[in-house]
Amino acid sequence: MVRTASTMLPLGVSAPDFNLTDVVSEKPISLATFAGKPALLVMFISVHCPFVKHVQAQLAQIGKDYAAQGLGVVAIGSNDIEKYPDDAPEHLQGLAHSEGFNFPVCADLDQVVAKAYTAACTPDFFLFDSERYLAYRGQLDDSRPSNGKPVTGQDLRQAIELLLAGKEVDPNQRPSIGCNIKWIPGNEPEYFTGVRAED
Repeated sequence: MVRTASTMLPLGVSAPDFNLTDVVSEKPISLATFAGKPALLVMFISVHCPFVKHVQAQLAQIGKDYAAQGLGVVAIGSNDIEKYPDDAPEHLQGLAHSEGFNFPVCADLDQVVAKAYTAACTPDFFLFDSERYLAYRGQLDDSRPSNGKPVTGQDLRQAIELLLAGKEVDPNQRPSIGCNIKWIPGNEPEYFTGVRAED
């Protein structure tokens, strides 16, 4: 595992489209799936990553807490499933069931979507406004598996609530920290350096 920070994609960029399949419902999922939603949260996750395990209950709760307000949510697994079979679609499906995710979970087997979003770590969060411009990318909160701080989702929740209220999100954002996305050998993007992130 390489402890990695999110790339902090420039705010204001448009959400890249994607065409994936929900591992639970087997329905196609794309940006069009969330048409009309006031905001869209795209998050890159992993079944085996300790950073994701640390927060997965909070991710499920965020999906539930903002469903009535129309927040669109999609979780994407992009790890190399040959070397990391725990992240195969059937295990993503198991995670969705065990945590009670009320949002689609998709497998990005060729890692095209991860690259389009410059996703670097798990978890990695990208929150887009109603026009699908990037308003927040960064950490869930200050909690990490080893620092003893409670998982509250504070940073991401604040951004979601501001967007849903039609307000501007503070551009001063801290990067997410997690396991590096496990790239298929030879498929590593230019932005993957393998350098350990400092918190």
